[in-house]
Amino acid sequence: MTFQLKIYVLHVACLLSLMFICDIQAEEQNQPSESSRISNFVLRDQTGKTRSLYSEKTKASVVVFMGTECPLAKLYAQRLQEMASSTAYQNVNFYGIMSNQHDSDEDIVEYARQHEISFPLLKDLHNRVADQFAAERTPEAFLLDDEYRIRYRGRIDDQFGIGTLLKEPRSHDLKNALDELLAGKNITFPVTNAVGCIIGREPKMKPTQKITFSRDIIRIFQEKCIDCHREGQVAPFALSEYEEVKGWAGMIEEVVREGRMPPWHADPRFGEFKNDCSLEESQKQMIFDWVAAGAPEGNPADYPQENTYSTLWQLPREPDLILPITKEPVAVPATGEVKYQYYKVDPGLTEDKWLQAAEIRPGNYAVVHHILVFARDKDSKGRGAGGEEGGFLAAYVPGLIPQPFPKGMAKKIPANSELIFQVHYTPIGSPQEDLSQFALIFADPEQVTHQVMTTSATNRHFEIPPGANNHEVTAFSPRAKTDVQLLTMMPHMHLRGKSFDYEVQYPDGKKQKILSVPKYDFNWQTSYRLSEPITLPQGTRLFCTAHFDNSTENAFNPDPTSTVRWGDQTWEEMMIGYCDIVVPLDQSQATNGGLGGRADQIIARLDQNGDGHISKDETPAKWWAIFLLVDTDRNGEVTAEELEIAGKKFERD
Repeated sequence: MTFQLKIYVLHVACLLSLMFICDIQAEEQNQPSESSRISNFVLRDQTGKTRSLYSEKTKASVVVFMGTECPLAKLYAQRLQEMASSTAYQNVNFYGIMSNQHDSDEDIVEYARQHEISFPLLKDLHNRVADQFAAERTPEAFLLDDEYRIRYRGRIDDQFGIGTLLKEPRSHDLKNALDELLAGKNITFPVTNAVGCIIGREPKMKPTQKITFSRDIIRIFQEKCIDCHREGQVAPFALSEYEEVKGWAGMIEEVVREGRMPPWHADPRFGEFKNDCSLEESQKQMIFDWVAAGAPEGNPADYPQENTYSTLWQLPREPDLILPITKEPVAVPATGEVKYQYYKVDPGLTEDKWLQAAEIRPGNYAVVHHILVFARDKDSKGRGAGGEEGGFLAAYVPGLIPQPFPKGMAKKIPANSELIFQVHYTPIGSPQEDLSQFALIFADPEQVTHQVMTTSATNRHFEIPPGANNHEVTAFSPRAKTDVQLLTMMPHMHLRGKSFDYEVQYPDGKKQKILSVPKYDFNWQTSYRLSEPITLPQGTRLFCTAHFDNSTENAFNPDPTSTVRWGDQTWEEMMIGYCDIVVPLDQSQATNGGLGGRADQIIARLDQNGDGHISKDETPAKWWAIFLLVDTDRNGEVTAEELEIAGKKFERD
């Protein structure tokens, strides 16, 4: 903390009794007393200066309730500053009201600094201003006229929502209302629905406190939540300290009641998973009752031993190797599209290594959407992975908790490999920097009995029509060339993803659904880890079915009028059913990890009817000439054998 900031904090502490003055009598101010008229308030801003709503005559006032940790309040900070700085609104006063009781003075100063906010941010002790406005969310905007009457309340615009992100706003609600007010017009839409975080008001304790934080609630959080909700991890706030948690009690109840937290989307009828973080009904009810009672702390002596973590990493022990993904911090702009970035790192491996566990940790969780890492030979060309999914090592995506492979199982990183990192940055409204890292734990080669491989059922050749609300896309994985074990599944789609199912298709014709995600959420790229591995006999394959919603009913949809095809960006789409399988070492090389060769991969991706061959109708038009060359017996079908022969001929030539 700087010396000036220390002085300011001490100054604020000495003047707490002067922090709030409100409800000045209307007759003393000679002002009208309509029910929608806001009474005066006097608060101190982030610089320590006293501000009064009635102090300066103005054509209009914009009052926005904000919070230092609310993701949407962060996204809209720069937009509000741009409006406040605009010459078009030089006769308009802007105020940010900080009503979260858990937002400290230091937090507010840092929030203003980070987002370069110059308009007043006012600490609302005891939530009196929030109560007067009947404000509920951050960010929630109110527009007052020159008589301090509410003329508009609601959202700033519709670009950002809970899990939604449009490329541009479609409705500039606050700006439109302000322009109409200044022009002397009636406001077209005086009320809109604000979305965001619930304001953390001071809890009102009930006499009965059967359920307390220290005895009951913290145990639920330790079991289900604190892996992410702790210092240095992805969640926006920690759940280990009562003083922090009580301010979020209302928000915690809402996200639990709506099923948004903890993030788990698998249908319980299909499969059992060791990383199932969903709450039992009794645990949910305990949280609801605790919040209803005023979120009491209880006796701190009841607090159980806190979860211990050996390192800041989520790994079971100190990593054997930690690699920076870039040499210098990466600058992420405040707004706009950032295309996928690819970074090459030489880990300096002179011998084969077996990867027991790995973790990618973003340097700035706010702007890193995902990071994927692949291993490839240094002689490979291009910027990407340079190979099939077998080179895939690890990922950071929201909702993915790194876990070591079972004993005796590991992924192979061949000697002389380089690592390719694919990084997706998403701007948050202010300039940011990121310096992410990759941590590896190696297994003892003598203890490795099975090789872990990543494969997928992938379909790149689809078109989702405009307005389609349940468009189906299917894909097969390659057939197992030997008996393999299935460990994990991770479906992947983008913003139009609606549902995703995995089904095992055995050689004898038997089918078994093993995972169903009926409400896919792009914000949580969960890897579903089976409680017990499933054996897939030779000849078995996975069949994946995805549904996409490209209609106006999908609040996440960037553009329901467009035809959507495969692409990297979130407004394009993907259909990938990732999975990890395990093969005994003595069989992994002979069967290419149990997945077959390159030919089997191509067959799996293009074989739409599942007959094990590729017809011309199943082949993209741009490849028809190649199809005719590979189809040597001219029967209108390309087999894996014909692909392998063509591949060997190409290598010789």
